Order: sequence, then structure tokens, then C-alpha cells
Amino acid sequence: MSVQLLIAQIMLMSLGLLGIAAAEPEKIVDHGGKAVIALLLTVLLARLRPRAFLKLGPWFWGFTLLLLALVPFIGVGTAESAGTKRWLDFGPLRFQPSELGKLGLVLMLASFFARRGVQNKLISATLMIVVTTGLVFIEPDLGTSVLMFGLGIILMYAAGVRISNISGFLLALGLLAIPVGGLYLEQHPYIMERWTGHASRGDTPSIGLDQIGLAHRDLNFGGLWGLGPDGPRYQYFAEYTDMIVASVGFTSGLLGVAMLMFAYWLIVATALEVAHLASRVRPMTPEIHGASILAIGAMFMIVGQAFVNLCVAAGVFPVTGVPLPLVSYGFSSMLTMSLALAVIHSAMREVRRHLPEDSPDALPLSAD
Repeated sequence: MSVQLLIAQIMLMSLGLLGIAAAEPEKIVDHGGKAVIALLLTVLLARLRPRAFLKLGPWFWGFTLLLLALVPFIGVGTAESAGTKRWLDFGPLRFQPSELGKLGLVLMLASFFARRGVQNKLISATLMIVVTTGLVFIEPDLGTSVLMFGLGIILMYAAGVRISNISGFLLALGLLAIPVGGLYLEQHPYIMERWTGHASRGDTPSIGLDQIGLAHRDLNFGGLWGLGPDGPRYQYFAEYTDMIVASVGFTSGLLGVAMLMFAYWLIVATALEVAHLASRVRPMTPEIHGASILAIGAMFMIVGQAFVNLCVAAGVFPVTGVPLPLVSYGFSSMLTMSLALAVIHSAMREVRRHLPEDSPDALPLSAD
């Protein structure tokens, strides 16, 4: 396993526990137990070889499509979800299929490009991206669908699809989306209200107790070192899901936020190292190609979502409901992101196993 990747996961989960301890102390045991389960799953599944993930890809993707298709019919929402349905309930288990859908898209596209290459395969890959994104789009969940679409584009690029082909695909899809986008916004007016409300915040003398305002207040109170989980309590805290970074900043200050950013950088650096080492393997086998795609896709799945969440907390984007990976409260996101880390672990080990024996990064052929 990659030590720096394991350190990043433990750092993020630990910071999440600090944030939950400040915002919702009664949830700390529940969140901690789920974090331990997610970490154990990462360690367990990281022992699989990339070929197992590549073979599983079509089946797992099909399963996530089925779950996403069920959401409009039997899905449930929350009091804060403006009437949208994004969760499925199976007995005591509640989860968000769109989280699994991201991982399903990563596994499917990696499997597809590893088996069939990238030549003249743009239409098939496009359909996979559009179908998966479309099912999330109609929930409606605009933030997650945009992230998922971006994930698909990154996977195309990582697989080796030409930039000119990707640009042509984006242009054609953009033209087709114009009339659909207008109807979508008419049916869901709260989306435009959220954007226009966010744009007008700068003209408002007092932000009040909106989520972004609360997040900024909590971050300011944290200062450089933070006030700790037992710091002064306030009647209202920023959300411990979407705005968990505010609670992290409150408890551990600027130092904790810097550690958060550093942990995500470790994930980026590890995935890029996988791609770099894979380029040195000769001959380039389908499994090595697939491992490289898996690592880049899993990395973007995590840090792309983290980027959006942190931009929301900073006030750059309006509130989207996207959790902070491995930090926010909620098992669906934590579990899926932990599985994505297992994929990167697996890809790293496989690539190092196939490096030339005289390479300093190579693993012995008998190594796990």
C-alpha cells in the first residue's frame, strides 16, 4: 500500500472527527465507527489487482445505473432538499446512489478503454457519460451531475483520447444542451434563485445566518491554532456536511485547514505518480493502461469534489450540497471515496510490480 495515501486518508478522517465533535458532538461515535469501517474496507480492497476492478467495472456500472433509475420512483428526500429525491432507503440503510455512480463511471470507462483502446471509441464512451450523468441530472442534482460529467471528460483525457475529439464532443453536446437547459431551469426555479441569491450577497450589508456566513464566522473564530472541540459553543454552527471545513477551522484553525489541503495534495501526487510510472512500463499492457486510468479517475473523483466543496465554503460558488470527501458526515460519500482510494492503492502496486527490476521504484514480483 502507498504510505502517503494511507496517511492522507487518516488525516482527513481525523480532521472530520474534530469537525463533527464541535458541530454535532452526539454524532461523534456514529461518525467514528463509520470511518473505521471505511478505512478497513480501503485496506482490504487495496489488496486486489487492477484487473479485478476492470472486470467488475461493467457489472458495477450497470448496478449503479439501476439504483439511479430507481431514485425518481422510490427515492426519498429531506426537509432541506427542496422536494428533490436523492436517497434510497432499504430498511435501516439510507444511501445516495449518485455517490456510487461516480465510482461506477470510473470503473466502467477504465475497463472500456483498457479492453478496446481509444481509437474510434468516442461515441460509446460519450453515451456512457451522458447516460450516467443524465440519471443524476433528472433527480435533480445539478452539482453532482456537473462533477460527474467533468469526471468523464478527465477519464477520456487520461485514457488518451485526442483533445480535438474531446473539444468537438463538448461543443456538440453544449449546443444540444441549450434548449434542454432552459426547460430544466423552468422546472426547477430554485437553482436560478440560488445562483442569483449568491451573486447578490456582496450587495447585502449583513449576511446573517446563511450557511456561507456561518462558515466564515466559524473559520474566523478558529484563528491560527483553533479553539479545540470543546471551544465556546454557539447557538448555530455551519452545516457539518457541506460546510464541515468551517468546523475543522474552528477546532484546529488555519493549521487544520492547511493539513486538509496537504492531505488532498498527497492524493493528487500519488495518482500522478501512478500515471508517470505507468508511462515507463514496456510493453504497455491493457492492465497497466487500465490501472493508470483508474488512478487518475479515482483521484479526480475525490479532489474534484473537494475543490467544489471548498469553493462553496469560501463563497466562490453557491451552496451545492456536495460533501467534503472523507471529512463530511455521511456514510455514502465516505464509503465511496474510501473505495476510490483502494483503487489508487491497487494501481500503484501493480504499476510498480511491472517496472524494470533495476528501477528504484520497482517491487519484487512476489510482493503483495
